[in-house]
Amino acid sequence: MKTVLVSAVALIDVDGRVLLAQRPDGKSMAGLWEFPGGKVEPGETPEAALIRELHEELGIGTWESCLAPLTFASHSYEDFHLLMPLFACRKWEGIPQAREGQTLSWAAPRELARYPMPAADLPLVPILRDWL
Repeated sequence: MKTVLVSAVALIDVDGRVLLAQRPDGKSMAGLWEFPGGKVEPGETPEAALIRELHEELGIGTWESCLAPLTFASHSYEDFHLLMPLFACRKWEGIPQAREGQTLSWAAPRELARYPMPAADLPLVPILRDWL
């Protein structure tokens, strides 16, 4: 089974809310909510992938020094195994804007469990909630 490395981030605003993105129609798992991020390309570190993805998806910039490793998800789907480090980030430049057709929502940590998420993301919710 192929392992896919995806890097994700919990963007945390000054009010302690976390940014979630809803997968748009036409993508696999459309309608589910997830932490921003994306696939790590060959030769790329998880941190570099997040910096690139945050710019592409949300139009914001951040730095490797602002990405704190928090936890990770390891989940087998039917066609692949997902390994996903989750970073926390409290500092970035710009205002997150949906640039790829997704819907964005800022959620308080106690509200995260109300959002339907992909199976790989679900174990991250209580860890993030308890950490914040």
